Parts: sequence; C-alpha cells; structure tokens
Amino acid sequence: MKIDLHEKVAIITGSTEGIGLGAAKQLAQCGAKVIVNGRTEQKVTQAVDAVKQAVANADVSGVAADLSTAEGCNKLIEAVPAADILVNNLGIYGTQDFFDTDDDTWQQYYDVNVMSAVRLSRHYAPAMVENSWGRILYVASESALNIPGDMIHYGVSKTALLGLSRGLAKRLAGSGVTVNAVLPGPTLSEGAQAFLAQSAEENGISIEEAGVKFVMENRPSSVIQRMATVEEVASMITYTCSTLASATTGSALRVDGGVVDFIM
Repeated sequence: MKIDLHEKVAIITGSTEGIGLGAAKQLAQCGAKVIVNGRTEQKVTQAVDAVKQAVANADVSGVAADLSTAEGCNKLIEAVPAADILVNNLGIYGTQDFFDTDDDTWQQYYDVNVMSAVRLSRHYAPAMVENSWGRILYVASESALNIPGDMIHYGVSKTALLGLSRGLAKRLAGSGVTVNAVLPGPTLSEGAQAFLAQSAEENGISIEEAGVKFVMENRPSSVIQRMATVEEVASMITYTCSTLASATTGSALRVDGGVVDFIM
C-alpha cells in the first residue's frame, strides 16, 4: 500500500508541534505540498525546519496566523487561496471545574476549536467540489464521546466537531470530497510530556512510564494501556487524507487506544 500525494496541497492548522507537526511530516513524506500553521513566525519557522529535517526535499512552507479569529483565518486564506487537503488540527485543552468555567472561557474554546474549522472549511470546500476531489479532516478527541467531568468545556467543543464533520459530509455527498473526524486518545505529544514530567520525576520513572500510569489511573478502559505516539495518530490522519480512503466519509475514526468502551 503506497500513499502518493504529489501535486496535492495540504494545510494543517496548529501544526507547529504535536499531532499537527507529526501529520505535516507524514503528508510531506507522501509528496504533498505542506503548509504548516501556528500563531507566531518563530514557531512556524521552527516547524518548517523540522519538516525539512525529517523529509528530504520536502515542499513545505508556513503561515503565521491566529485562527481563533476571522481575521486570522482570512490571513491564511489570502496566503493559500486553495487546497486539496485541510486538516483542522488546531485546538486547546485544559482542566477546569464546570462551575468555575466562565462565559469567556467557553467562548475561547468555541472560537479556537470549532469556529476556526468552520471558517476554513467554508472557504476551501467549494474549490474541492469543483475539482471533484478533496479531503477535509477534523481532529477531535475521544473526549467528544467520553466527556471528562473535569473538562466539560473541552469535550463539548470536540463533540461539536463530530456534528460538523458528519453534517458537512452529507452536504458534500457525491462530490468526491470526503469529510471525516479523527478521535485521538491520550497521546504522548510535547504538551503531554511536559504535563507528565513532574510525575515522572517524583516517581523516578520515564516519561513513557508516567504516561502508562496516567492512562491506567485516568483512562482505565484503554486497551493498549499506554499513551499513543504522535506518529500513530498521524498515520490515521495521513491515510484518511489519501486517495486510498475514497470510500471513508462522514466517519468518526477512533485512534484512542480503545478508551471509548463500545463496539462502533
């Protein structure tokens, strides 16, 4: 099985680190012209360099823009007017009690996690339809189905992405454009490693072992009983963006290590 994305333009939002950067590297490896995105020029430049170091002769560039605003989305659109692949990976997360989560926080999560994806999908989808080919992907979370009690605001924003994905897939039915959501579980990204560092130090264990400890204490239904790697999640994204996934659309594709405890 070979994934060939030469002559395809792929935008990955929030891709200066973590799952987004992992997806950028893999899509570049498959020959796509990759556009990475982050809020600052420095982070974007570092991400572009990281892709080039990982993939020889990578065709990669970057756009610094805060996609939580309409202005930021327009900046990206002006820089890259059309794309074949749109990976809506941008997202923020954090624990907070429901009763301490104010309106501004709810709005922030909605603007970053949902509206960035709405605005970009609304712009890029029509040209994909005209070309009879395109891939739109939303990086949601197992928390969209398994809402955490300590981060309800986050879980709700990710559930919204599932609705957006399924609805847009129906709207684009028969067009050659597929729309899907990918649902990672606990993933050993840079953010997770920073979060686990104190636990690892206190217990005299490695970051990976601290990840296992976190999963077993907080996501005990996990079947793999560890955190996924960034590369494992990126592989699902890359396949879903490929020509091989032409019959997969309107789907919520779990790469959660089996955390969500149901068959479908």
